[in-house]
Amino acid sequence: MKCGIVLFVTLLALSVRPSEEACGYEACPKTKTNMINIHMVPHSHDDVGWLKTVDQYFYGHRSNIQHAGVQYIIDTVIAELIKDPSRRFIQVETSFFAKWWSEQSETAKQIVKKLVNEGRLEFTGGAWSMNDEAAVNYQSVIDQFTLGLKFLDDTFGSCARPRIGWQIDPFGHSREQASIFAQMGYDGEFFARMDHRDKNNRIDNLGMEMIWDASDSLSNDEIFTGLLYRHYSAPPGYCFDVHCGDDPIIDTKSYDNNVKSRVDDFLSYVTEVAKHYRSNHIMIPMGDDFQYEDAQVNFKNMDKLIKYVNERQAEGSTFNLFYSTPACYLNSLHEGLQTWPNKTEDFFPYGSDDNSYWTGYFTSRPTQKRFERDGNHILQVAKQLSVFAGLTSQQQKEDLEYLREIMGVMQHHDAITGTEKQHVSDDYDRILYDAILGGVSTARDGLRKLTNMPNGEFESCLQLNISECAFTKDGADNVVVTLYNPLAHTSTQYVRVPVKNENYQVTDDKGRVVASEVVPVAWQVLALEFRSNDTQHELVFKASVDKIANYYIKKIGEQESRTVAVHTKSKRSAKAEESNLERFKKAHSTKNATETFDDEEGETVVQTSEVKLVIDNKTGLLKTVEMNGVSENIDQSYGVYRTYDSGAYVFRQYHQADFIVQYEGVEFTVYDGALVKEVHQQFSEYVSQVIRIYEGESIVEIEWQVGPIEREEEFGREVVIIFNSTIASDGVSYTDSNGREMIKRVKDQRENFTPGLDRQPTAANYYPITSRIALQDSKKRIAVLNDRAQGGASMINGQLELMLHRRLVRDDGYGVGEALNEEKYGQPMIARGKVYLILNAADESTAVEREAEKKIHLPFWKFFSKNTGSTTAAAKSLPSFDDFPKSVHLLTLEPFNDDEVLLRVENFLDHTEGKVVSFNIRPIFDYLNGLEIRETTLDGNLPLKNMKRFKFHHDSSGHKPEEVEYYTSAHKPLAAEKSQEAAEFSVTLQPMQIRTFVIKTE
Repeated sequence: MKCGIVLFVTLLALSVRPSEEACGYEACPKTKTNMINIHMVPHSHDDVGWLKTVDQYFYGHRSNIQHAGVQYIIDTVIAELIKDPSRRFIQVETSFFAKWWSEQSETAKQIVKKLVNEGRLEFTGGAWSMNDEAAVNYQSVIDQFTLGLKFLDDTFGSCARPRIGWQIDPFGHSREQASIFAQMGYDGEFFARMDHRDKNNRIDNLGMEMIWDASDSLSNDEIFTGLLYRHYSAPPGYCFDVHCGDDPIIDTKSYDNNVKSRVDDFLSYVTEVAKHYRSNHIMIPMGDDFQYEDAQVNFKNMDKLIKYVNERQAEGSTFNLFYSTPACYLNSLHEGLQTWPNKTEDFFPYGSDDNSYWTGYFTSRPTQKRFERDGNHILQVAKQLSVFAGLTSQQQKEDLEYLREIMGVMQHHDAITGTEKQHVSDDYDRILYDAILGGVSTARDGLRKLTNMPNGEFESCLQLNISECAFTKDGADNVVVTLYNPLAHTSTQYVRVPVKNENYQVTDDKGRVVASEVVPVAWQVLALEFRSNDTQHELVFKASVDKIANYYIKKIGEQESRTVAVHTKSKRSAKAEESNLERFKKAHSTKNATETFDDEEGETVVQTSEVKLVIDNKTGLLKTVEMNGVSENIDQSYGVYRTYDSGAYVFRQYHQADFIVQYEGVEFTVYDGALVKEVHQQFSEYVSQVIRIYEGESIVEIEWQVGPIEREEEFGREVVIIFNSTIASDGVSYTDSNGREMIKRVKDQRENFTPGLDRQPTAANYYPITSRIALQDSKKRIAVLNDRAQGGASMINGQLELMLHRRLVRDDGYGVGEALNEEKYGQPMIARGKVYLILNAADESTAVEREAEKKIHLPFWKFFSKNTGSTTAAAKSLPSFDDFPKSVHLLTLEPFNDDEVLLRVENFLDHTEGKVVSFNIRPIFDYLNGLEIRETTLDGNLPLKNMKRFKFHHDSSGHKPEEVEYYTSAHKPLAAEKSQEAAEFSVTLQPMQIRTFVIKTE
């Protein structure tokens, strides 16, 4: 009771005390020249799910797994900050803070606002979660920063805007993430993990802090980047948290008085740290995972440490210790006018030792990685439809906001990475599924207002990846397929609808017949347990969509499909017993297989007007690909690594990959349609695929299915898809950075150090592949694009591999505490997905790859309704974005506030592929009934005219600043009103540039 009275009196005093508020750098503590200034940073790292679910962490539930309760951390930190105006704390994960904030009284909220306005509670990072940097796509990263920073701005105003990226726990760091920070106006970023050899090298050479040139294409994209000395933990022996057993500071006249020894040891540690940094400022984090649940214990001992360290200044000590923040630390460095080392590539892969490269998580939980992409897909669709349809109901707003929030959670570095416990993964699936349903509902509401079908069902089929749709399981007669195109430009794509083996006619909105055909679903898909087998075929047709288009399906007869299988090669397995899959295959063998060939030495040619494939009849494998005027020998197959102690984080190969090929070659069947040619192949008991080429499309689609993966008692298995070619790549490959710029990778090499290769030569050469990997020589280029994040490498000249699926037997010892052995329905996980192959001349622009990336990432979203005949309703006109130059992507169109819309446009070509483009957005502004428009930083929350971020210089620049310098916008920010001329709405985009606008509407 006494504690409660004291707190009440303190709050009362705060409420009446005259305010001397100053936030940001103005609120930073004073430092001392000619001293080592020790910036002590109290913080708590709070995972948005890992060993426990998000809610379990917040509420402190299931302490038997991990003692952690975020609500109590924030409670007690606020209570302790109130007691002493010198105390500081940084809050990082906005998702947890927002949940806590929603439960506070108005009195408590006023106290917190005062702490924020005084710079004592400082938001750092500020996104909805601390996102991973390997498996994320840049669109989702930008979205979740927009969400977190908007909450802070709406709640507290400008004093809450973070100035520092705080990426202390991800397992490697991407160049694109650094670029995103720069484009959002952040002054710098800090992290805690770096390859151990790189770190040791930097410690020895005063290179722990650097200037990161985060883009080959964008100017002014440099950002200060620093590595913490000892992870993100307190110095050894100085963890004053209740979770720790370190000695408190005892300063009474007691036998146990330990002030001298505690200060001596602390200053000894600080002296060692200071040797490895360039300035007279060092940053010492004081915190760790889920610490400060009883913040009084932490702050009481830190207060004493500050007191007794600084008392020694009277005796000649040169150490000055105080509460600080990463922003205040960086401000001191900026004022120091020093130069710094330069960094141009990224920090992948991360090796904690020579036997532990954290590259397994690039692929871990592949089905969840794909599910996250589905969430982003419907989020972009629902946001755009909300704008076009003017959706304003409370439920519609809540559903859209919930989907935004859950997608923010999914970017967390223990969510999309697949490095969480299984029960947490299940919870991520649950909340994402619920959020997707809300997004689908929002999209349906939008389509009912925008199309001529106000009563349309607009059902979404979320199991199209296994060729199943509840809406068509009983028949597709009189079905309307409404296609929504989230891309800026009119797009032409092939659409596949699960149907019975019947004959259909497809017509477009104008009643014109659209060519279509029915093809069989692969028997391996039909064999999936718990899949309904009402529909065993798919109707395929080609659709061209600006924004919204309806296609009408009508059954026109009972005759069977015209599609014919022209070649079947089938060899019995070496096993004496017939497998379940073989028995299922026989029972469901297609009635269309009319011809069988057994020419072992021959070849099977499959081709369209754009692509020619040659299959070797003996091996059953792809042999040659010809497209875009280029022919190349491409041998595509699968391999498996048998691994002893790989885990969710780490990939440790036991030996090189063994090829997966069924005894006496791969079984295959060719289906020769007019629109699509398909090669169905069975590689082993648990690996199969379908190769597809579509008429008029210069791309090869490979739909793979892997699982249930065999699992020995001692060895796990990690399955890779492999492409061998004769391209003389000379050890060089190219991988994307979060779906944006490409980075050159040289086998066995790093930018600043020599990696350890003796124990894990393959894992040490694995990189995150978010959207594509490519290699080339002087004549040809091959690129493989994917539908989710995966790990990949080029270990041999001319060869590419992507890891598709993992099933392991041990934990790797980095915290998750259980083997990665996913199950669904009590059975080992089966994963399905797609990769895409593009072959081109080396001197041709890679723009075709980038255009394909956009289609793969954001294809048409399909909605299904019953065709009820004519209606008097009229479709609402939508704006056309086809005036945008071809390289311009509609990155974001979403409701921002009740009377504001957020618009982002991007030039997706880099400086080698594209050029500066200009266009006018006045038509979009007018369509939205715009009153005025303002340009912002990338996140949408800071007017670009107000952006002013720290500029640093690197050692080799030849420029030593004489005064502090800043970056401001490299162009004049767009600002215009309805009354102004259209010319004022012109937008120019440099290669790779993204520009962000907020449009105020009537």
